[in-house]
Amino acid sequence: MRAEDDDAGGGEFVGARLDAGLRAARFASPPSADEFAAAVEPRNAPAVFRGVVKDWTASSRWDPRRGGLDYLREKVGPDVDVEAMMSSTGHVLVPFSKFMNSCKSYLRCPNASSDSPKAQEILKEPASSEEGCSSSLESCDQVYLAQVSILNTENKERCSLEVLKEDIQEPTFLRGKPFSSINIWMNRAHLRSSTHYDPHHNLLCVVAGCKKVTLWPPSSSPYLYPMPVYGEASNHSSVSIEEPDYSRYTRARYMKEYSERVILNCGDALFIPEGWYHQVDSDDLTIAINFWWKSRIMNEMLEHMDAYYLRRILSRLVDKEMNKMVQENSVSCSKGTTVCQPTDEESGGPEQLKQKQVNSDSSDKKDSPLQTLEPSTLQALYELISLVHNSAEMVSQNEITEPTSQDAYCKQSNGSKKIAADDSSLLEKDPIAKIILPLKPLELQSMLLAMARTFPRTLEALVLNMLGPIGAEILTRKFDEMDQQATKEQQSEFYKTFYSVFDDQYAAMDALLNGKEMFSFQVFQSVLRQYIGVTLAGLVVLTKGQ
Repeated sequence: MRAEDDDAGGGEFVGARLDAGLRAARFASPPSADEFAAAVEPRNAPAVFRGVVKDWTASSRWDPRRGGLDYLREKVGPDVDVEAMMSSTGHVLVPFSKFMNSCKSYLRCPNASSDSPKAQEILKEPASSEEGCSSSLESCDQVYLAQVSILNTENKERCSLEVLKEDIQEPTFLRGKPFSSINIWMNRAHLRSSTHYDPHHNLLCVVAGCKKVTLWPPSSSPYLYPMPVYGEASNHSSVSIEEPDYSRYTRARYMKEYSERVILNCGDALFIPEGWYHQVDSDDLTIAINFWWKSRIMNEMLEHMDAYYLRRILSRLVDKEMNKMVQENSVSCSKGTTVCQPTDEESGGPEQLKQKQVNSDSSDKKDSPLQTLEPSTLQALYELISLVHNSAEMVSQNEITEPTSQDAYCKQSNGSKKIAADDSSLLEKDPIAKIILPLKPLELQSMLLAMARTFPRTLEALVLNMLGPIGAEILTRKFDEMDQQATKEQQSEFYKTFYSVFDDQYAAMDALLNGKEMFSFQVFQSVLRQYIGVTLAGLVVLTKGQ
């Protein structure tokens, strides 16, 4: 039923990164109401129902290419106004009969430009009191009906096309659902919607023409750049489908990989769960009916628990994002990503470290800690030492004390926003994190012990002055992994040696904990941007008890 990720022919496809459990289920025959309620709706994943509305009167009588426009005009009557959308003016109130006439004119000459003399002649309506409206329709190919109510439980006065309810039927598997509205959607020329989500469950039923619907789960929000949650268009994506600006929306390059596209022909229906992003391409003269009803998701969330739900959801998203950052970068490093390579002048550095230790008069040459390190671990040690020493030289030359990443981060909001501006580059901005990330826990343990015994002041400077937020997170995660592979005695010996190099052991512990907290805050900022389109502004103060 599915084609692989092949967009060339405009067929169905499933993105390579879309979780299998989120792909649209296919039904050749409709389920019962009990089956839908028990097995389909609770998944909160799309479902396609083939031919489920083919027996509707609407499916046989509304087809514009088979006299459907005349049928609809006569059924609705000449005196009913509907709210239409125009590409030039937005919402406009037009007589339904005029819209039908406009569609008939388009059907006679679908390829003519609205500005051509031939098109103007074909689209010309007889003069009447509605001449201004007719003129507007003639000058705009992109005129369509969007969400015109057939049923509206919240505002019955908006049901301008209630008479059409006679031609549709409530799908058997939706029996008993508390519909908030039933609407008609109809376009004259080919139409492309924006990418958005709805706050209700939705069953989209095609009764004439064809729709191609691209779907993204709510978890794909980071790739769609949702509009700010406080704005009027908060349920829309910021990314243009026609001309995506990948320089501005870098993650949008991967949006297709998390999507699925389904094709709906006459008689087909698609269940679009609440919160799922979707973008719809409609062929010429396509007509659809949709049913909206409230899901149980929000109804079952008690209002007095909202603050708790918010904190739990944000916490879970932050944890997920932190793990993703570390794990993805870990995979990248393990595949051979080269970081902090020495210059040509520094080649042979690790061997120079060994020779330095051998020539030192501070230890037994036979038991030199450096002699026991694996070549890759020794290389990592050399890179760390080079970073610390190069930084110290720069500070000495400038005769200033460089602020730590923590200090710079807490002082001003511009700094905080700059650090977190591109969450994918956090690791790139922390060379120390890039060095220690690929090391296995026990390799890192051996390296740190060697530093503590051979270069204690370098280790102290590295932890107190140079370790950034993501570096602190990775280092402490490595500590946890070390603990799982060591006995309590070995753990005690390691931490005793590690913290012995610091004049103030509590300062070292605070540096690690504060770094972890700052990394969490950076990720929190990232979550706000990616999922609700909000960027924090103002001073950033990371203090407890306020």
